[in-house]
Amino acid sequence: MSRVIKSLVLLLAFLPLFVVAQTGSIRGFVYDTKTGEPIIFTNVILKGTTIGAATDVNGYYSINKVEPGRYTLEVTYLGYDTVQQSVSVARDQIIMEKLFLTKSAIQMREFEVRGDKQEAQTQVGMGVTKLTPRQIELVPTIGGEADLAQYLQVVPGVIFTGDQGGQLYIRGGSPIMNKTMLDGMVLYNPFHSIGLFSVFDNDIIRNADIYTAGFNAEFGGRVSSIMDITTRDGNKTRLSGKVAASTFTGKVMLEGPLKKQKEPGGGSSSFLLNMRHSYLDRSSKIFYENVKEDGLPFKFTDVFGKVSFNGENGSKVNLFGFNFSDGVRYQGVSDLGWNNWGAGTHFVLVPSGSAVLIDGTFSMSNYAIELKEGELKPRTSDIGGFNGAMNFKVFNREDEIKYGVEVLGFRTNFQFYNSLGREYKQEQNTSEIAGYTSYKKVWKKVVIEPGLRLHYYASLSVANVEPRLGFKWNINDNWRFKLAAGRYSQNLVAANSDRDVVNLFYGFLSAPDNLPRTFTEKDGTVRDVKDPLQRANHYVGGIEFDLTNELTANFEVYLKDFRQVTNLNRNKIFNDTPEFSDQPDNLKKDYIIESGQAYGADFQLKYQRNNYDIWVVYSYTYVDRFDGLVSYNPVWDRRHNINFVASHSFGKFNSWKANLRWNFGSGFPYTQTQGFYGSVPFNGDINTDYTTSNADLSILFGQLNQGRLPTYHRMDLGITKIWRLDENQQVELDLSLTNTYDRANIFYFDRVRYQRVDQLPLLPSAGVSYRF
Repeated sequence: MSRVIKSLVLLLAFLPLFVVAQTGSIRGFVYDTKTGEPIIFTNVILKGTTIGAATDVNGYYSINKVEPGRYTLEVTYLGYDTVQQSVSVARDQIIMEKLFLTKSAIQMREFEVRGDKQEAQTQVGMGVTKLTPRQIELVPTIGGEADLAQYLQVVPGVIFTGDQGGQLYIRGGSPIMNKTMLDGMVLYNPFHSIGLFSVFDNDIIRNADIYTAGFNAEFGGRVSSIMDITTRDGNKTRLSGKVAASTFTGKVMLEGPLKKQKEPGGGSSSFLLNMRHSYLDRSSKIFYENVKEDGLPFKFTDVFGKVSFNGENGSKVNLFGFNFSDGVRYQGVSDLGWNNWGAGTHFVLVPSGSAVLIDGTFSMSNYAIELKEGELKPRTSDIGGFNGAMNFKVFNREDEIKYGVEVLGFRTNFQFYNSLGREYKQEQNTSEIAGYTSYKKVWKKVVIEPGLRLHYYASLSVANVEPRLGFKWNINDNWRFKLAAGRYSQNLVAANSDRDVVNLFYGFLSAPDNLPRTFTEKDGTVRDVKDPLQRANHYVGGIEFDLTNELTANFEVYLKDFRQVTNLNRNKIFNDTPEFSDQPDNLKKDYIIESGQAYGADFQLKYQRNNYDIWVVYSYTYVDRFDGLVSYNPVWDRRHNINFVASHSFGKFNSWKANLRWNFGSGFPYTQTQGFYGSVPFNGDINTDYTTSNADLSILFGQLNQGRLPTYHRMDLGITKIWRLDENQQVELDLSLTNTYDRANIFYFDRVRYQRVDQLPLLPSAGVSYRF
């Protein structure tokens, strides 16, 4: 297989190497003069023309089909002085031009709005949210630190189930259906158990792209959503860092050059090291006695390191590694802990004399989780392996060709004991290889982006052909209509049931083979189950409209047709052995096949002017599942979800910032309790005397998820003060109130103890940081 992969990569690398006759090209990078960091998603134009291009996540731009002559390159970006550079273009020539921006004290919001509009008119932009650290900081900080997990809760189509152990459900998909990547590495659990923090410290993030539906062919291996995180490089010009402490966490960050740039744009190397530790299990006993007498039982530690080597032509190689750990100690009930480590390399190559930009990743990681419940033996799950990718991009004005290959292999090991001590175990090795291509064509008022992905699941000997399509019509300068559709598949299965109301155990299985041989559709049609892959089709449509330069709106409707979903079989009562061969599969198989649909609508209204950022998000969602016998709504089927966010910077040099977030959500489904009865555990002994034996308390359940929990609503407030000591040093104070009016939002109901368990009450927090 290695020869095939090498040949395919070489073929893809040389396929698009062409020269456009009679014209030239200008390409290069845009950097921050002070730090050497790339300036992302800004427009580089030829002054006096409509010709230009936007920088990507690496700060790279490429302007092609430029007629010979003299031009002035111009870059304008929010918070930076405008830069102009004269260039001379000759026929059949590719010019490399690096541009460096210097920060300005004058804030110019209108240029950001103008750049956003140009991007909106040349990108399909279906179901995608692009985030930078500045945007993440617009949401009130919890625990004194802005965090991606807190912002994701206001992204259109995202449902968050709780402060404690909460997971993200994106447009009807369960967490196992969401793929998270860190610098190209597949990450298996991006959120800590407390639910308020991700493993991504905001100070290491350069950009985060969230694709909630209809993503194109460069992404695959999941049937619901993609979260693509890019980390920034270390400071290339000087040693700098940050020290911070709050009522939740403490952290230290250090970055700087290993080899300084001798001149702007010269070769360099740098490092970045970030360490964050939560001591909430101890500090909560001091600060939050009103929440729980014995403290909040959560703790976590995140360590991330990165070394970057940068060439003079913009090519670079990054080496990175991390170790994330998490622990929850529910005294007398359950103890949970997980650890995730990984290491890898990510590179960007800019071949001389070619219009191709190449980037790639190779990485290895391991995720292991263990749950101890009472006297039961531990439940464990781990997944470890590698993934690698090579991606190629060719730019032609606004047009763009992408293609590449992806290879991954992983091993899953799952072990579980039920209340009778019976062991369930699966250990399996899995490998996958995929190739993709997509082409974005901008033609007058139309943007079209067809794509094709071929995903081969080698361990299953199954090849899945996945066509994708994106389309946008610029009706006029302010109104845009868009569509997207695609087929998707995945191999991974969750090691817990989608029917669980609360389950902190987040483990993984590769597609199991202990499945029913047939599946009955809603209409009574019986079909054969040919393979264990989970599959879905996405259909998305939407309208973008700019009411003014400051006020924009986005409306999208979607349908995710989950054609085949694998779930744990909670109805199993027989072993899958020869003596029970006459029993139906749905009563003896470990897993069942389900189908279902998720459909809904998301509306977002955003206002940006001067130092005000205000937006409103409304989401309507309907999710159902059918297991061959019963239709039901899964536990994340929240019909209505509303978010209101406001942020305002004020004072001299905008040294003050106030944030507000209010969230409302209708109740989640749950299965009601019909009653209780005594169950005698015969334990295989037919001589047990049921008249004298002690019975166990058992629950008589109602119909699956026919009840609804109470509605949820919460307001968070935050205020930040910054003291700038000099050009490089500043002190920042963050104060926040979580659940400001102390709403009693239900987390779950303990049926046995007949006790309601609520989410976090009013929770004030404070944090201080020093940046140098």
